[in-house]
Amino acid sequence: MAADSPKRMSPRRLKLALILTILAASGLALLAWTQVWVHAEVGLPDAGTQVLQIDGAIAAPALTALALSGFALAGALTIAGRLIRIVLGALEVLLGFSVFLAAFLAVDDPSQASAAAVTAATGIAGHESIQLSVLGTIVTPWPFVAMAAAIAMAAVGVAVILTSARWPGPTRKYQAVRFEPVAASNGSVPASLPADAAPAGPTAPAPNDSVGDWDDLSRGEDPTAR
Repeated sequence: MAADSPKRMSPRRLKLALILTILAASGLALLAWTQVWVHAEVGLPDAGTQVLQIDGAIAAPALTALALSGFALAGALTIAGRLIRIVLGALEVLLGFSVFLAAFLAVDDPSQASAAAVTAATGIAGHESIQLSVLGTIVTPWPFVAMAAAIAMAAVGVAVILTSARWPGPTRKYQAVRFEPVAASNGSVPASLPADAAPAGPTAPAPNDSVGDWDDLSRGEDPTAR
């Protein structure tokens, strides 16, 4: 007889592993965003040249918001129910695709990814003018690191969708609020409550109503005699 198959990962460990993977992938994307992505050699108006270091904040400015969204999504997964997990898994796939697209566009056209820095250094604007002023570019490994993080984000999003039914449900730390019937001022139970819900024992008399006292005085009655 064949050997027993390996034990499946427990639901709690599976949930923890996927959430930690989301945090790690989002952190890797955020780390890549802070690094230099492109070295661009730019021709200056006075016929000189300058090498600009283009970091991820310039080449892919949306990457930071996408990575931070991954952190928030991981936090939401810790308390989400089954249906919300599926929705969050789909959002994680979308985040991974967006991070990959942002990094891919920087690698595909490093001159355009350097446009903001080139304009700040030379005053040259416009796509064609920037393409002419950039004499050469060198792409560093960091945008590829961001793309790898994006693939991990999308893959773990798919895993969340496929395994969310196995996850343990959210814990309940607080007891549910219980509403008890309150007796009316004359000791009776409000009409919306069943008769057997009336509290046992005598009830305290209703406090005096100042408006009612003035009405009694106007009719010549003594309100203190009640």
